[in-house]
Amino acid sequence: MKQNIPRRDFLKAASLMAAGALNANARAAEPAPGTIREPARDVPIAHECDVCVVGGSCTGVFAAVAAARLGATVAVIESSGFFGGVATAGLVNIWHSLDDRPVKQQIIAGLTTETIGRLRKRDAVRKMGPGHYVLNTEILKLELDKLVVEAKIRPFLHTFFGAPVAEGGRMSAVIIEDKTGRRAIRAKLFVDATGDADVAHRMGLETYRREHVQPPTTCCILRGLKAIKKAHPDFNIHKVVFDKKYPQAIRDGYAWSAAVPGDCGCPPEGPVPGADDLLMLAGTRVHGADCSDADQLTRAEMEGRRQVDSICELLREHFLGGKGVPLVALPAKIGIRESRHVRALHELTVDELLTGKRFPDAIANGTYRIDVHSASGAGVKFRELNKDVPFYQIPYASLVPRGAKNLLVAGRSLDADEQAFGGVRVMVNCNQTGEAAGVAAWLALDSGADVAAIDTARLRATLKKQGAAVV
Repeated sequence: MKQNIPRRDFLKAASLMAAGALNANARAAEPAPGTIREPARDVPIAHECDVCVVGGSCTGVFAAVAAARLGATVAVIESSGFFGGVATAGLVNIWHSLDDRPVKQQIIAGLTTETIGRLRKRDAVRKMGPGHYVLNTEILKLELDKLVVEAKIRPFLHTFFGAPVAEGGRMSAVIIEDKTGRRAIRAKLFVDATGDADVAHRMGLETYRREHVQPPTTCCILRGLKAIKKAHPDFNIHKVVFDKKYPQAIRDGYAWSAAVPGDCGCPPEGPVPGADDLLMLAGTRVHGADCSDADQLTRAEMEGRRQVDSICELLREHFLGGKGVPLVALPAKIGIRESRHVRALHELTVDELLTGKRFPDAIANGTYRIDVHSASGAGVKFRELNKDVPFYQIPYASLVPRGAKNLLVAGRSLDADEQAFGGVRVMVNCNQTGEAAGVAAWLALDSGADVAAIDTARLRATLKKQGAAVV
């Protein structure tokens, strides 16, 4: 039976229903508790290029330069105001051996040796026997600028990577944040040189963190230690900082140091009597810090500086008569040994390092021993290569994230087990992965192939033409 409803009642009911629907939609559109919904907006494109490198450490700069020298148009993004990463922002001024263990052949060359040559012309590097080179990292900043400018790379300094933009599983752009605002860089190939696999992680590719990561270290540059040694012949900075008879001693750890070449007290030909000596000290440790997490990174930065402060107060009170300032410089960023890794086509293993396995797609060589800093205590576990192994190799497959089409990683976020990573994480090894990633990005562009399908024989041949040591 049809029921007649007065028009005014019908309109009132319809109005109430509409209001209810609107309220329901509004409730559905409300952001989740503890979040703020950011309105959609169009992001302006700041730059378009062939290859975009995210992260301007030496690894990232070398990736950018390698690709640009082959003819690619390249951009490099760096959150600091200068390039160099751990070597400059972190004050870690040592590059390890470029030769095999019997010192019969050079196994590391390319942009690493080119940069050493540039520094040598400015008295800003010293070779410490067959073992390593010490660098003046301030001059390194200047030379990295020159490399970028000479290669016609578009630099983006003071720039943070925000998010990847993907279309059909391929990256098409990165969203950045800088002083201008929120912008985008569009590219065809991408290299994740963040050290924390930030790009790969935010792309949704498989990444992993170990349950216990090697702790980061805040380095510093100190002055006047030679004068202290003269007054106190038994003085050893590597032991003093942990000596519990001093109230300011820091938690047991492992300390090492390096002179700063180019300082008036430490020129290439030797110290000047009476001159002020500068020493880079790496003695702090921040345990339990995964620096791919923003809150843990903040805590690590402040705790590392607190430990440096304790060292300086120890020296001032007990060795400098309560006067003077031994501290010359603090790093712009804490030195991170390990954080997030990608799950790549190949996981490099400790057995492959110790036995010196040769890979058909090898893109880097190294001799630095396995060096794993304890995640919770003071110890460092060292392991040497087998006696009959002159060097080890890193395969290209350890730089290719599983499922990636146009994204590579370079540097310490490569795929390696804990002990293998303890050897390959040092800068001379990471430098080579940067060069290889840059060349591989160009090769993928040139051949129209995905990064997992490029011709690795051609990759190695091209690296050799660019001056890399390919053995």
